[in-house]
This record gives sequence, C-alpha cells and structure tokens, in this order.
Amino acid sequence: MTIRVDPTRATPPSRQLVEAVLDRIAGGAWTAGDKLPSVRGLAAEALVNPNTVGKAYRELEALGVVKGRGGAGVFVTPRGPAAARASRRGATLESLLLALESALQAGHTAQSLRQQIEQHLAEEEGGARRSA
Repeated sequence: MTIRVDPTRATPPSRQLVEAVLDRIAGGAWTAGDKLPSVRGLAAEALVNPNTVGKAYRELEALGVVKGRGGAGVFVTPRGPAAARASRRGATLESLLLALESALQAGHTAQSLRQQIEQHLAEEEGGARRSA
C-alpha cells in the first residue's frame, strides 16, 4: 500500500502523512519496533517535499507513536500501536458522526442511513471472511 498525498484535500500534506502512518500502525501493517521509511524515501513515495515528511514525523513523535534514533531512522514505539489506534478511532468516529449529521440535515432518513451502513458492514464482513 503506497502512501500518497491528495493535493485537492483541505487537509495539509503533513497531516495527511500523519493520518496515513497512524492508519498503517493502527491496522497492524507496522508494529512496535518496525522502522518507518526514511524521510527521503517517504517523500519520494508520497510525492512531497522531504520537509513535509520531517514535519509529519515530528508530529508522530510528539504523539509518542514513533521515536527517532539518531542516524538509525524512525521506529514505532512500544506504545505506538495502541496510541495510533486510539488516535485514529477517535478521529474517524468524529468524522462519521459529522457525516451522519450532515446526511440527516440533507434529508436522508435515519432508516435509509441505517440500511446503507448495515449493507456496507455486511459487505465488509463478507469480504473479510472470503480473504481469511
């Protein structure tokens, strides 16, 4: 899975990188002790300036998710996965609730939204079972 920055989003590129790294850690793609891509490597992958990656890594370090080891790279901390899950779960739940509120204001019924959510979750569960 490649990390990309979407220049059309209102979210700043460094924040998009933070969210992408948190998602990877929260989802188990990177675990405690894993080394993240170098600043230059991630910048090339995400098509951004290395300073943007540096800013994202500093923010992740401030969250306690990663730790830079002078010259050796940036690594996921022992508490990184739990911190990433907590951060992303809170943010994504907030986004979901805002989207639901917006949908209700736009005229969707609670019943139609509930049906859409249930259908989507059933499809996700079915896909997870097929890939297991």
